[in-house]
Amino acid sequence: MSVIELSDIVKRYQSGEGLIEALKGIDFRAERGEMVTVIGPSGSGKSTMLNLIGLLDTPTEGSVRLDDRDVTDFSVDELTEERRTGIGFVFQDYHLLPMLTATENVELPSMWDTSVDRRDRAVDLLGRVGLGDRLDHTPGELSGGQKQRVAIARSLINEPDILLADEPTGNLDQDTGETILEELIRLKEDENVAIVAVTHDDQMLDYTDTTVRIIDGVIQEVTRG
Repeated sequence: MSVIELSDIVKRYQSGEGLIEALKGIDFRAERGEMVTVIGPSGSGKSTMLNLIGLLDTPTEGSVRLDDRDVTDFSVDELTEERRTGIGFVFQDYHLLPMLTATENVELPSMWDTSVDRRDRAVDLLGRVGLGDRLDHTPGELSGGQKQRVAIARSLINEPDILLADEPTGNLDQDTGETILEELIRLKEDENVAIVAVTHDDQMLDYTDTTVRIIDGVIQEVTRG
């Protein structure tokens, strides 16, 4: 069973140029333990698609299913709760808070749930991404690759089913990017999460299970294996 599934999705929005159809009837799915890479030129609809998978936006037409539950018509509060508990995000620019330590940054998404203490998990995750000796370092004391590892650990703190990565190697040199991709592959297996990554980085294609090519809001090709 797919952990996330988009069916016949159309997304239109109003811009200064008039009505834009960003997605034109796309179908998409991802399984736990699978890494899916979405590629395509700028303006192809990649980011719109990622926002729909991450429940940050809703479709104009079509349906979104999460763990075989139709969440298309969920309220804003319901979608927020689904994101908090089931979806982790990794961004190109890391989005770490500069005044917090690595451990505190990882803990941050769980701080609103006072019923659990995630510090031990934060420490464990940082150790698993090779930062066990950087727990008390702030982002200003970390390299780009180390910041991205903190961001990956943070995305997993609430034990999500899906990890969304927006250009996860975009600000990294090739060697560091390869290290980050190796970490993602290992963690997707350890945590049994579905990873969906949007990228312009061709080296990611060597690590992915499924490649989705999108052009002008239409999925042109899906390559598995």
